[in-house]
Amino acid sequence: MRVTAVATRTGGWWAVEVPELPGLFTQARRLDQVAAVVADAARLLTDVAVEVTVRPALPDDIQSAVERVRAEAAEADAAQRRAAEDVRGLVASLRAKGLSVRDVGTVLGVSPQRVSQLSAGRVSA
Repeated sequence: MRVTAVATRTGGWWAVEVPELPGLFTQARRLDQVAAVVADAARLLTDVAVEVTVRPALPDDIQSAVERVRAEAAEADAAQRRAAEDVRGLVASLRAKGLSVRDVGTVLGVSPQRVSQLSAGRVSA
């Protein structure tokens, strides 16, 4: 059974409610503990194992900022993947035109070892 744990910050604790399981209220010190606490409480209350999604109840301005930052990070990740594909293609083109690994490295501002990695299709994080 899938449930959503709605966690609201109260003092030094997260107060947790699970709308799908009436009467299931609990608390956790840290947000990363909420899923385990809810799973334990659900097992005691219903004798059913649950899969928990934690949803922090944040003020609207903070929630908007979180969503904006996540979207920006996803865009940056996608741009990084596109750039990696582009540089691999450029390395292949330059090598096909007869440039040495060292020359390609000089053109791109990377080491000859990196050019070799890109030529082989390996990308280091």
